[in-house]
Amino acid sequence: MSYGEFRDCFDDWEDDGFNADPSILRVGQDYYIATSTFEWYPGVQIHHSRDLANWDLLTRPLSRKSQLDMRGNPDSCGVWAPCLTHDGEKFWLVYTDVKRKDGSFKDTHNYIVTADKVEGPWSDPVFVNSSGFDPSLFHDAEGGRKWFVNMLWDHRRRPRAFAGIRLQEWDAKGGKLMGERKTIFLGSELDLVEAPHLHRRNGWFYLLTAEGGTGYEHACTLARSREIWGPYEMHPETHVLTSKDNIHAALQRAGHGDIVDTPEGKTYLVHLTGRPTTQMRRCPLGRECGIQEAYWKDDWLYVKNGPVPSLHVEVPGTRDEAKYWAEQRYSFEKELHKDFQWLRTPESDRIFAVQDGKLTLFGRESIGSWFEQALVARRQTHFSYDAETVVDFSPEDERQFAGLTAYYCRYNFYYLTVSGTADGKRELLLLTSEASYPDGDLNLPLTAPVEIPNEGKVKLALSIRGPALQYYYALEGEELKKIGPVYDASILSDECGGHRAHGSFTGAFVGVAASDLNGTALPAKFDYFVYRPEHSKLDRYEVHTQ
Repeated sequence: MSYGEFRDCFDDWEDDGFNADPSILRVGQDYYIATSTFEWYPGVQIHHSRDLANWDLLTRPLSRKSQLDMRGNPDSCGVWAPCLTHDGEKFWLVYTDVKRKDGSFKDTHNYIVTADKVEGPWSDPVFVNSSGFDPSLFHDAEGGRKWFVNMLWDHRRRPRAFAGIRLQEWDAKGGKLMGERKTIFLGSELDLVEAPHLHRRNGWFYLLTAEGGTGYEHACTLARSREIWGPYEMHPETHVLTSKDNIHAALQRAGHGDIVDTPEGKTYLVHLTGRPTTQMRRCPLGRECGIQEAYWKDDWLYVKNGPVPSLHVEVPGTRDEAKYWAEQRYSFEKELHKDFQWLRTPESDRIFAVQDGKLTLFGRESIGSWFEQALVARRQTHFSYDAETVVDFSPEDERQFAGLTAYYCRYNFYYLTVSGTADGKRELLLLTSEASYPDGDLNLPLTAPVEIPNEGKVKLALSIRGPALQYYYALEGEELKKIGPVYDASILSDECGGHRAHGSFTGAFVGVAASDLNGTALPAKFDYFVYRPEHSKLDRYEVHTQ
């Protein structure tokens, strides 16, 4: 299959780009999905739909310091696996703020926030526990109680680090866990049990979990019990959804799911998945959100045509393809568009401002900093696209630089900058870090810089065609021209992140950044930002794979 054929076969899709670990619910005619945001701020994405086909980003509820402060969180830490529920009166959002994930220990703090309306305002968080991650809250309407479940982490590995699913009652009035706590499920032989969601149906408690890690062995595992405390019996097929035994399936890494019923009684399963490209099986769009039609038989859930996920699925609505393929031109008149996020800090006024029709970034720490870097970006949601901006920036020396970046994490990025020199001149300089874990070094020697006049705005652009990335620039009144070689865009993926597929969890972003390593917060002003999906014009800027 050629790259063009590969790309074009994904026209019917639910939630393109990095939207991992979905939690779904329906309130009346409205569907909501909450997904992980990791180190990107504000925290948690909530999308809304009325037909399961067309989804709009509604809100990011963790938007202030009292709710979330991720400064110092390593890449792919931060907000993991939110669970969004409604108990008939208000919305509940459970989430983990991960401070450490590498090595034998994991520091995972679990919280709950609530809101009368999903748009907010959302409450300050109530701390729950830190015994594991991927928590969820189950409102037992029949029993009138609330139950909190999370995976349990055991640093001793006796016998497993993923030690099972822990259950305890939640005291909503007291705002704390209470009563007995018990490990109710150890998982299957696949191991790495996580992402628990409890449901009740026809006298059964159903426990849907994820197993196999978040790479190519991922799976959704289902178990059931007559009592909430167990014992839980395994599904006849163990895994109701997985691609692990079918390397040719278009949707890989399928797992971490949740279920929802339509008003008409149909059941759907939403799930994490990835769409690998190239022979190296890399997913630059990150861990995405897919949907599968399901059905019940003998009080067991089955995925239609499963357990391998289907590429095309019938849902109540029809997707608006024109909207998906439309060019996005962002101006900076009033506030930052909802498509954009930044990294870690709740104090956004220290890194950017939208004023006078410009996006002004205040140069802070180096790109890839885990504390305070001025980087504002949006998700890559297409395999091929163009991006463009115009920057006004007057660096005084080489420690000040700003420009256009294609970014995954500290160890994986491409960055075309307007920078200074020791003798006070300006130049265009490409800074790249291609899978540089664990050192985080730039690729040396750097591509030869291009000297530019000391005054005037500069247009910066990039073009991605599948695995090929090319940068461009233009001075005022000139046409775009190439700068630098054709880079490998596929390294902006989980598979090439700091810990590969089992430790890197986000997706590729594209945006603008500014650094001032002198500590003077030198501003860089950006006039606009364009994101242009490419569907049929594969060579707008004449990029070819090399």
